[in-house]
Amino acid sequence: MSSYVSLSPADLALASILILVNAGVSMAFRLGLERTLLLTTLRMVVQLLLIGLVLRWIFQQTSPLWTLLLASIMIAAAGREAITRQERRIAGWSSYGLGTGTLLMVGTFATIFAVGGVISPDPWYAPRYVLPILGMVLGNSLTGIALSLDTLTSTAWRERAAIEARLALGQPRLMALRETTRRALKTGMTPILNAMAASGIVSLPGMMTGQILAGVDPVEATKYQVLIMFLIAGSTALGVLLATFGGVLLITDDRHRLRLDRLVTKEKAPAG
Repeated sequence: MSSYVSLSPADLALASILILVNAGVSMAFRLGLERTLLLTTLRMVVQLLLIGLVLRWIFQQTSPLWTLLLASIMIAAAGREAITRQERRIAGWSSYGLGTGTLLMVGTFATIFAVGGVISPDPWYAPRYVLPILGMVLGNSLTGIALSLDTLTSTAWRERAAIEARLALGQPRLMALRETTRRALKTGMTPILNAMAASGIVSLPGMMTGQILAGVDPVEATKYQVLIMFLIAGSTALGVLLATFGGVLLITDDRHRLRLDRLVTKEKAPAG
């Protein structure tokens, strides 16, 4: 029997008082984050309420076309988010194309693998399963991808003299950037490794907690959480690998030259 307890607007208003802790810290140390905190909180609430209404409608339709449309929007937004998290990024559409293309590949693979090969709902494209799984995969993968690309470009910029020296000695670009690539891969994969190590001891992951609060048996909630962690770990590793090597190709050229002139800082990055 479900023990789900519905929350009223008053309950949420009461919980919002905790945001005052953030405001208090900002004011006490003169961080100047009060405005940002207010806008971010309002944006979060509006976005979550809107997506809740959209998901309710899509779940009722059970249409693969509506599911595909929302999934496409999620992937496009995730690709844009991956760009904004980089201090130095590749100019033009190449950076957005790399991030979005990578997220499209890993998100599609992980979601189809989960719903088609493991969970097998009826129908297999049921949005109640496809969209939450895709969202969790994208959210975690984009963090790894953004970190790996940021590490790649910042390290290449900082160590450009050594990299160019290796290129001048005749090393191919993948060999000359080998240590930079390894550092980027390690940085991108570290967050999911830390999350896996802390799960069950330090923290109860979000999906598992949500299911328990909704009245699902804790053992069943644990099974789903393990599945999700496997999906996130695999998709993050694959995404970090594809994005890093794609980034190496974009900051070099076919003549094995380092092309850091293709990088722009966040402040100077064009809107498109």
